[in-house]
Amino acid sequence: MTTSEAASPIRAETFSAARAVELAQVVRSGFVESRHAGSAIVLNQHAEVVRSIGDPDAPIFPRSTLKPFQAIAMMNAGVGLRSAAAALATASHAGTQRHIQVVRSMIAQAGLTEAALQCPPALPRDNATRTELLRDNVEPAPIYMECSGKHAAMLLACAQNGWPVESYLDPQHPVQQQVRDVIERFCGERPVATGVDGCGAPVFAISLAGLARGYARIRTSSASSPFALYRNAGILVDAVLADAWGIDGPGRPDTIIADRHGAFAKTGAEGVMVVSAPDGTTAAVKILDGSARAGALVALTLLADAGALDPADVAETLTRLPLHLSGGGAVVGDIRVSPLIARP
Repeated sequence: MTTSEAASPIRAETFSAARAVELAQVVRSGFVESRHAGSAIVLNQHAEVVRSIGDPDAPIFPRSTLKPFQAIAMMNAGVGLRSAAAALATASHAGTQRHIQVVRSMIAQAGLTEAALQCPPALPRDNATRTELLRDNVEPAPIYMECSGKHAAMLLACAQNGWPVESYLDPQHPVQQQVRDVIERFCGERPVATGVDGCGAPVFAISLAGLARGYARIRTSSASSPFALYRNAGILVDAVLADAWGIDGPGRPDTIIADRHGAFAKTGAEGVMVVSAPDGTTAAVKILDGSARAGALVALTLLADAGALDPADVAETLTRLPLHLSGGGAVVGDIRVSPLIARP
């Protein structure tokens, strides 16, 4: 045991398998092949609990579902994020040429070059764009990484305020302190741990319930609010819904949900998903095994069950998501909500 381990009486961790509830089943040829367990919570527009499943009060790393708070923090710091730039600051984007063009304009606005981006080099997730770049022998670069819009917004905040650029990912940097403050104000709790996200930015551990609370407050904020915090949140939501292609990509889950339901949806790594309906009713999901494939299914179903989304519209949306299983070139099964949480 190290000295640091001995000095810490509590090990930071999320909820255990014993506290999880089966949320979804993977059914192939009529046989339940796999099960996804986790926790979930539904809050109404007043951030009151409508439904609680598993252990939503346990801490999680929200991963990319923190991006709306990060974008609002940059707006609070004086960055005038609007339209597609606001969507890209919130995005886990597919890396289409349209996405990259916006990110490049943000970096240029900061008076910097792509070399200032400290997210890892990557190729676009969009198949067509990736194939085109590979054909042209283009190497992986930070600009193509799905979080480059968030990083560009952070660089804009540095330029706006004269903050150091080289250390913008340090948890003690003014940019990250702004982020922490916004998380605490919207979610109503202090992070219990700080880690490093896949893109290199700090990720702050909060409860799933706190995450849902924050989204409900963001979704019900108005762009005409007299308070800058809520005004910026309202501006951000309006921008994302107007340019939903920016937050994810054409044919991708977050964009589909925003376009079809007017819902504010964000996927995070390791099985985190949050969807906030137009009236502010919010569902937050954490799949314990880290799989992303059931998150949108569970969140949308919970919102339909709560009366926040039309069940028929949700059923149609689910046909557009990658929930079918293939076998021998044919559809032989699907991913479905567990009967343990399904409501008649």
